[in-house]
Parts: sequence; structure tokens; C-alpha cells
Amino acid sequence: MSDTESENEEVTDLSNPDVTTKYRASGDIIQKALQKVCEACVVDADIATLCEMGDKILEEETGKLYNKKDKKAGDKGGGRKIEKGIAFPTCISVNELVGHFSPLKGESKALKEGDLVKVDMACHIDGFIAAAAHTVLVGVEKVEDGRADVVMAAWSAAEAALRLVQVGNINTQVTEAFSKISADFNCKPMQGVLSHQMKKHVIDGNRCIISVETAEEKVDEFEFEMNEVYCIDVVMSTGEGKGKETEVRSTVFKRAVDTAYNLKTQKARQFISEINRRFPVLPFTLRAIEDEQVARIGVSEARRHELLEEYPVLKEKDGQFVAQFKFTVLLLPGGTKKITGLPLGPLEKQAASGCSVQDEDMKKVLATSANPKKQKKKKQAKDENKDEKKEEES
Repeated sequence: MSDTESENEEVTDLSNPDVTTKYRASGDIIQKALQKVCEACVVDADIATLCEMGDKILEEETGKLYNKKDKKAGDKGGGRKIEKGIAFPTCISVNELVGHFSPLKGESKALKEGDLVKVDMACHIDGFIAAAAHTVLVGVEKVEDGRADVVMAAWSAAEAALRLVQVGNINTQVTEAFSKISADFNCKPMQGVLSHQMKKHVIDGNRCIISVETAEEKVDEFEFEMNEVYCIDVVMSTGEGKGKETEVRSTVFKRAVDTAYNLKTQKARQFISEINRRFPVLPFTLRAIEDEQVARIGVSEARRHELLEEYPVLKEKDGQFVAQFKFTVLLLPGGTKKITGLPLGPLEKQAASGCSVQDEDMKKVLATSANPKKQKKKKQAKDENKDEKKEEES
């Protein structure tokens, strides 16, 4: 490798301040979009319209930033255009649906009073992704049933995870916390849910935290390291925690980058060339394809030849409820920084659970500050006070 090549090799982790800035900018956009969509989750709101609204905000807000071409040392010509936009389309999954519900117009549903709604989305700037999800209770002042328990189980587990995803800790500590906290609320973590490390253009990195280990599903143990980024996804259920396939059409896919095939029909070729151009590596929704007929024909042929990875709509048993909180964290020298994820908000009053965290270890974890810098400042202030007292006494 020549000297100029090694000089031009991009540093894509958080040791590069420019990378941290792009993650934070993506995070700010997600916060804004998620807040607006959650506020719009009211009785009779149409799910497809809400999903479109979320995607539109992500497109518009990312479109306002980084519009000058990025000039690098050694670049010939005018530099490169920075890619940005949706990294995971807005999904709105209600009650027993676990996730990935982002319907086409004709297959949409309206929200009803008492629905437990999960809103999930992600965007990126230059491939640096921020993701988040939040749960909303539609049109009720207060619930005291399983909906309240599952919301508070997921929220408490998310708060514990924030404190445990720290440099030097191990991923299995987080899985253990999910198990202990869910049991205290008579709930179960959803099987198959993974919290992935994220890298440039990679939403599902190899390092991950599993919500619950089973005989079939296990992940390697590892230690969290400095300058890593994780998307922490906490999904809890009042049921058995096992998602089943549904009759609902899957609309969220990701290009299987290692597979190539020359599709036969013109519409299918039109579909896959649009995917390759607009969504080469990150998930997309069929709603984003300009011509719906092209989307319907293209997706079935592309799936047959394994050109797409599917995000299926899974569900719990009818009558059960699933809650979700998802947030993005940066493991920085100053500590773990949460850059997405809304506060509990209206749920604080709405979700009146009779359960609470009983496990002593988890109580200790939750009692610690999630902001290490604040803690350090408090400790410094305490130490200074002690020194002053000693001086006074002597």
C-alpha cells in the first residue's frame, strides 16, 4: 500500500470526531421524527400514513445536512457526494405484532383506543446509523393490566441495559438483566431479538446481545470496547416470548449483497435496479418503490432467487401484548452516551403496573447514574467538600 493510500484510508469508528458528529446528527433527526410520529398515534390514525410521515421526516431532515461534496486529500474532481437518508423504514406494529409492520396503502389499518403501538425507525448520514423505537398507548389515561406490566418491563430492562453497555462489561450481563427484570413483571423477552453493533453502512454487525438464549439461538460472548456503537433493542411480551409467522405481507427487505441473478421479466429487472441504486445495503420498504406494481412483481421474483433478505411480520398469540424500546449508544472515552430513545413521557402516568423490579442486583444497577460525567462531577464536588472540611477541622 502506498503512503497516499494509507493516508486516505478512512477512520470510521468514534476515534474520528467527524464520525461521532455524523452519528449525533443522525440521532437528533431520529429523535425529532420519532417524537412526531408518536404524537400522531391517536385513535383512527392510519398506520400506512403514519409510516409515510415518519419516512418523509427522515428524508427531509437528512436532506438538509452535508450537502457540500466531501473533499478528501488526493481526491480528483469535485469530491464525493455524501449518502444519507432512511436506514430502516418506519414500522408501526400494534398489540401482539412484534415488529416490521410497514403496510402498503391498501393493506393498512387504523389505530384503536387502548392499542399498544411500537414505532421503530432508523436513518443515516454517510452510512453512520442512528436507530430508535418507542411504545405508545393510544387514547387512554391509565391501564393496569398486562399492557402496563410489559411497558414497564421493557422500560426497566432498557434502563438497565444503558447502564450495563459499558467498556469492559460483557454482553451476557445484559441478557441476564433482561431475564431477571422480565420475570419481576411476569413477562418474557422476545426470542430472536438481537441488539447489534453498528458500523458504517452496517445496521446488523456481528457482535450482538441476544434478548434470551435458547437451545437453537446463542451468540458469542464478548467484551464491549471503546469507540463502538450499539443499537440496543428491548422487546418484551406478556405471552411466551415466541414470535410466529403471520399471513401479513412482508414489506421490509434488505438487498442480499452476496447474491446476483439476472431476473427474467422487465418489471423485476426495473425493481432490482432501483433497489441497487437507492438501497444497496440498508433495509427499505416496498412503499418506497415509485410504481407499486413493479414492487409487487419485482419482490416475488427477487425473493425466489434469494436477492433479498426479508424482515417478516411476526406476532405473539392473540390477546397478548408486546412492548419495545430501542436506542443507540456510543461508547466514548467519557462513558456510554445515549444518542437516541425518547423518555418514558405520557407512559409514566398511563402504565400503572402493580409490579416493580425486585431483584437486588438489578435494583443496584438501576440506582446508578446513566450519565458517567455527571457522576464524576458529583464525586469531585464531594471530594472537594471533604477536603474543605478537613482543612476547617485542622
